[in-house]
Amino acid sequence: TLQKGIVLFQVIVYIPTLVLGIPLTMIALWVFCCKIKRWTETRVYMINLMVADSFLLLTLPFVIYFTKYDHPADNLCATIENIYFTNMPMSILIITLIAIDRYIAIKFPLKAKMLRSPRKSASTCGFLWITLIIYAYLRRKFYKKERFCLQKESPQPNYLSVFSITVGYFIPLGIVIFCSVQVITCLRKKMATSPHETKLMQKAIHIISVNLCVFIVCFSPFYVTLFLRFAVDFAEACSLLLKVRASIQICACLANSNCCLDAFCYYFAAKEFPEFS
Repeated sequence: TLQKGIVLFQVIVYIPTLVLGIPLTMIALWVFCCKIKRWTETRVYMINLMVADSFLLLTLPFVIYFTKYDHPADNLCATIENIYFTNMPMSILIITLIAIDRYIAIKFPLKAKMLRSPRKSASTCGFLWITLIIYAYLRRKFYKKERFCLQKESPQPNYLSVFSITVGYFIPLGIVIFCSVQVITCLRKKMATSPHETKLMQKAIHIISVNLCVFIVCFSPFYVTLFLRFAVDFAEACSLLLKVRASIQICACLANSNCCLDAFCYYFAAKEFPEFS
C-alpha cells in the first residue's frame, strides 16, 4: 500500500540521516562549545543551529513510528509535534540570520561593528526560540484536533498554514537568495582588485553557492507541497488529497535530511576560528 511505501522511504532516508547526523552534530557542538573560546556572531548562530538540528533529529524515529501505526493524537504526539514544528522553522530562520549577518559583514564593513555583535545575535535567537515555542503551543491549542499524529485528515482549508508557510519559508528564502547573490557579487569584485586573494574568494563563493543550493533543494519541495495541500483543501479537490498527503510526507524526508547536511556548514564555519584544526 501507499502508506507502507512511505514508511519504507522514511526508513531509507532517516536511518542514514540519524547515523550521520547525531555524531556529526554532537562533535560540532563539542567543538563550538568547548574548543572555541572566542564568542562571535558565527559561533552563536552555529550553536543555535546545532540545538535545533539535534532536537529535530530526535523526533525522526517517532515520525516513522507515527506514520507506520497511525498513532493517536495523545500527549506523546503533542510533545513530538511541538518539538518538530519548533525546530524545523528555527533551522530555516537561523540559516536566514547567517545569510543576513554575512551580507552585512561583507557589504557594509564599516557599519558592521555597530550592527553586529554576539549579544545581538544571541538576543535575536532567543526571541525566535520564544516566538516559535509560543506559536507551536498556540497552534496545538486552537487548531482543529486530528485523530492521528502528524496527519491532517480534515478537508477544511487551514488559513493559518498559508501564513506560517509564507513567514516561515518563502520570505526567508527570498532573503537568503538576495543576501547570497549580493555577497557573491561583492566577492567577485574583490577578486578582480586583489589577485592574491582570488583562491580564498573562490572558495568562499563556492561554499555560499553550495549552502544556497542545499537550502533550496531541501526545503522548497516540502513547503510547495504544503501550499498545494492548502490549495487542494480550498478547491475541495478530494480526489487529490491522498496523493498530496503522500507528497508532503516524502518531501518532509528531504527537508529533515538537511540536519545531516548542516554538518558541512559547521565544518566551514569552524575553520574561521584559529583554535579549530
